Amino acid sequence: MPDQFTLTAERLQLAVPAAEAQLDGALIAISSLMTEVVTARRDIVGVPAKKGHATIHRLAQAQLALVGVSGDILRVHGELAEMGRERSGLDLHECPAIASDTAATLSLVA
Repeated sequence: MPDQFTLTAERLQLAVPAAEAQLDGALIAISSLMTEVVTARRDIVGVPAKKGHATIHRLAQAQLALVGVSGDILRVHGELAEMGRERSGLDLHECPAIASDTAATLSLVA
């Protein structure tokens, strides 16, 4: 029967990449919206360049905020992976090369 740490690690292996993917999706959505807003301003005849500037500026701020959040989540991912390795050699969704190295090291110790 798996212990509580193993069950928690398994949940995190799903939750962390899902959060990263959702943030990427949000960044893509805001970037697409930015493209549409700027394209509309450019293509609609008679709209002065200053029109919509505040909206574009807010979208740019939202993009920067998401990039910051994404970086924080990546750091959390690294910290959780380190905790997993320290606790029991678990690898919380690191690249396969690292995971296989950890498994090989554990088999040598066992």
